[in-house]
Amino acid sequence: MSNKHEIEEELAQAESQLATLCQSEQHPVADSAETVTIQPTCGEQMTSLREECSQLRIILEAMEASED
Repeated sequence: MSNKHEIEEELAQAESQLATLCQSEQHPVADSAETVTIQPTCGEQMTSLREECSQLRIILEAMEASED
Protein backbone atom coordinates (compact mmCIF):
# COMPACT_ATOMS: atom_id res chain seq x y z
CA MET A 1 0.00 0.00 0.00
CA SER A 2 1.24 3.48 -0.83
CA ASN A 3 2.02 5.92 1.89
CA LYS A 4 0.05 9.10 2.44
CA HIS A 5 2.61 11.31 0.70
CA GLU A 6 2.52 9.17 -2.48
CA ILE A 7 -1.28 9.24 -2.53
CA GLU A 8 -1.27 13.03 -2.12
CA GLU A 9 1.15 13.29 -5.05
CA GLU A 10 -1.06 11.02 -7.19
CA LEU A 11 -4.09 13.14 -6.30
CA ALA A 12 -2.29 16.37 -7.19
CA GLN A 13 -1.19 14.92 -10.52
CA ALA A 14 -4.69 13.64 -11.36
CA GLU A 15 -6.24 16.99 -10.40
CA SER A 16 -3.70 18.81 -12.57
CA GLN A 17 -4.48 16.56 -15.56
CA LEU A 18 -8.19 17.08 -15.01
CA ALA A 19 -7.77 20.86 -14.84
CA THR A 20 -5.79 20.80 -18.08
CA LEU A 21 -8.49 18.77 -19.82
CA CYS A 22 -11.24 21.03 -18.49
CA GLN A 23 -9.34 24.06 -19.75
CA SER A 24 -8.97 22.51 -23.21
CA GLU A 25 -12.71 21.73 -23.30
CA GLN A 26 -13.63 25.38 -22.74
CA HIS A 27 -13.05 26.43 -26.33
CA PRO A 28 -16.60 26.81 -27.67
CA VAL A 29 -17.46 26.40 -31.33
CA ALA A 30 -19.85 29.06 -32.55
CA ASP A 31 -22.56 27.70 -34.85
CA SER A 32 -24.15 31.10 -35.36
CA ALA A 33 -24.20 34.55 -33.83
CA GLU A 34 -26.61 33.39 -31.09
CA THR A 35 -25.69 29.77 -30.42
CA VAL A 36 -22.53 28.45 -28.82
CA THR A 37 -21.94 24.71 -28.80
CA ILE A 38 -19.34 23.13 -26.56
CA GLN A 39 -18.21 19.85 -28.04
CA PRO A 40 -16.62 17.51 -25.47
CA THR A 41 -13.61 15.68 -26.80
CA CYS A 42 -12.14 14.16 -23.63
CA GLY A 43 -15.28 13.10 -21.79
CA GLU A 44 -14.23 9.55 -20.95
CA GLN A 45 -10.77 10.60 -19.80
CA MET A 46 -12.25 13.40 -17.68
CA THR A 47 -14.73 10.97 -16.08
CA SER A 48 -11.93 8.54 -15.34
CA LEU A 49 -9.80 11.26 -13.74
CA ARG A 50 -12.75 12.49 -11.65
CA GLU A 51 -13.32 8.96 -10.38
CA GLU A 52 -9.62 8.53 -9.62
CA CYS A 53 -9.54 11.82 -7.69
CA SER A 54 -12.62 10.80 -5.74
CA GLN A 55 -11.13 7.43 -4.82
CA LEU A 56 -7.83 9.00 -3.77
CA ARG A 57 -9.66 11.54 -1.58
CA ILE A 58 -11.60 8.71 0.09
CA ILE A 59 -8.35 6.84 0.78
CA LEU A 60 -6.75 9.97 2.26
CA GLU A 61 -9.80 10.62 4.45
CA ALA A 62 -9.69 7.05 5.72
CA MET A 63 -5.98 7.34 6.46
CA GLU A 64 -6.53 10.59 8.35
CA ALA A 65 -9.43 9.07 10.31
CA SER A 66 -7.28 6.09 11.31
CA GLU A 67 -4.57 8.45 12.57
CA ASP A 68 -6.96 10.05 15.07
